[in-house]
Amino acid sequence: MRNLIRNALRTCLLLCTAVGMSAERPNIVFILSDDQGMNDVGCYGSEIPTPNIDAIARNGAKFESYYVASPVCTPSRFGLLTGKYPNRSQDNLLGALMFLAERDDNRGIRSHEKTIPEVLGKSGYRTALIGKWHLGHGAQHFFPNQHGFDYSYGTSGGAVDYFTLKYGERADWYRDGKRVEENGYSTDLITQDAVRYIKQQKSEKPFFLYLAYTAPHYGKGWDELTKKPTNILQAKEEDREKFAHIADAGRREFAGMVSAMDQGIGRVTAELKRQKLDRNTLVIFTCDNGADPRYGGSNKPFRGQKNQLFEGGIRVPCVAQWPGKIKPGLVIGDPVTALDFFPTFCDLAGVKTKGLAFDGNNIASLLFKNKSMQQRDLVWLTPTANALRRGPWKYFENAKEEMLFNLAADPEEKNNLADTKPELLAELKAAHQKVTSTFPAKPTAP
Repeated sequence: MRNLIRNALRTCLLLCTAVGMSAERPNIVFILSDDQGMNDVGCYGSEIPTPNIDAIARNGAKFESYYVASPVCTPSRFGLLTGKYPNRSQDNLLGALMFLAERDDNRGIRSHEKTIPEVLGKSGYRTALIGKWHLGHGAQHFFPNQHGFDYSYGTSGGAVDYFTLKYGERADWYRDGKRVEENGYSTDLITQDAVRYIKQQKSEKPFFLYLAYTAPHYGKGWDELTKKPTNILQAKEEDREKFAHIADAGRREFAGMVSAMDQGIGRVTAELKRQKLDRNTLVIFTCDNGADPRYGGSNKPFRGQKNQLFEGGIRVPCVAQWPGKIKPGLVIGDPVTALDFFPTFCDLAGVKTKGLAFDGNNIASLLFKNKSMQQRDLVWLTPTANALRRGPWKYFENAKEEMLFNLAADPEEKNNLADTKPELLAELKAAHQKVTSTFPAKPTAP
């Protein structure tokens, strides 16, 4: 009998250790916005108020050096969901999959490319994608329900008209892989479905909700004159009117779209509390890549934008809360990448990672114990540029020149130190080549 009790206690201890915090596995709500820069969230200094996103930071952690896997939609999402550099994707997913391009009908995430929901689902989690997918649209085997999601709702492509729910003239709104006719504003519909989903979580099973808003990415409208799709910012009138004081029309429209999303996030976090799920739910908000200033976004104070490997394209807002687990008001300066979430979620869920390959690290100790991580290299390789960050140093190369920046002293990347520190430049370049030599092929423009 004594041995039986001892073994039971040992099992409990091992389980608690496996999940890092407690034996109770957390729910995870991962909220992703689309094309939103560092200067587009209130708590990062934006003139656009985002009180509900700011509340997550206030109640938990704010990352100051969070990086996406790519400065473009599709590869960024691939990196997030697989924990691997998008350069390792079978279909060379280094650019946005284009919804109307015939060649992209046969490209997307593949069955052997393991995802967060697939692994968590096998360990007992309920899993849902609500919002934007953008990892394959041309055949059902690319759709989210074939990649670990029990439930999916939203758009398969890269953009959608916020009012018609079409990409130009082509319908692109689905529930569990089947087209559905809906009426409403896409941001509100996504929020409503997320709230409905949370209300359903009455069982003992934990859940993983990937809430991927299309906002504030431009909508894909239809131009009757040219008979072609057109890019258009689409705020609701009541949201646009809040920002009449903003002189620039594009920024004003963009602000209205951000506001609608922030209100939706507030409804989601409120529902978690209403259902008494908030105390055991990790909520994360971040963005897929930097903003495009042509469509109202701002990456200030950083240089660059979406599609570029300057900081403005890859360094974005990220905040997280878990009451009682993450210290309120925590500010994390360590460089962190989207690739880190997969191994971290596995730790929290008590999932063994043997047989899984990650390019990111488990950041549970950083997030919950504020324990700094060992220095490491973060790497990017696109068809047009290379970049590596190590500590405060960043190596950058494009077709024109090689650059070296000290981000601690020069976060805006104004001073190229390549000529004054050639040995360091060579060292970081060699480190970059060492990692990228493990990629299956040199990237080409998709």
